[in-house]
Amino acid sequence: MAVSNADRRNALLAAAQQELDALAARGVRMRGNAFSAIVLVKGELNANELAGGELLAGADGAALAAALERLGYAPEEFCALSAIAGPEGEGAAPEVASGRPLPPALFREALETLDPEAVVLLDDTAASLMREAYAEELARIEQFDMAMLAPGLVAHVLGRRVLALDGFEAALADGRAKQRMWAYLKQLPPLGAPY
Repeated sequence: MAVSNADRRNALLAAAQQELDALAARGVRMRGNAFSAIVLVKGELNANELAGGELLAGADGAALAAALERLGYAPEEFCALSAIAGPEGEGAAPEVASGRPLPPALFREALETLDPEAVVLLDDTAASLMREAYAEELARIEQFDMAMLAPGLVAHVLGRRVLALDGFEAALADGRAKQRMWAYLKQLPPLGAPY
């Protein structure tokens, strides 16, 4: 008996959901569209996020959603990933402690599972974790500042565009810093037309 396209799609969705659930059980916090072309990584969580609130649910998330929409991403076309571990479930690795940075291997596993075409590192904590998790790949980049994920430079890591910002949430309080963040983000338009 032939398998229909709908059955294939449902099987793929179920497998993806199982992978995401396994990551969440190990302390990985995510929000948004897991099939998104862009992932926003936040490491410096605000008090609400540290208390278990949704990632990027405040002014920073609204500003990022508006900026991405202006760039051509569909409104639902982003995923937030925390560089800081959340509460672990039953299958958590012993090295994952809530409120501490994710182990680099677990962060890398989460990012590879999401498999975006672009990654925005919203703060220094997120950039530091990316440098550690992808040290080998970054070491192959000839331009030193780009290999170190200097803010505002787009690095290409395993076929992904990676852009580090130097404190997006803090920049919202300063007009000039907001303009700088917008200038950085404009370097990451969608590769294809939004759906």
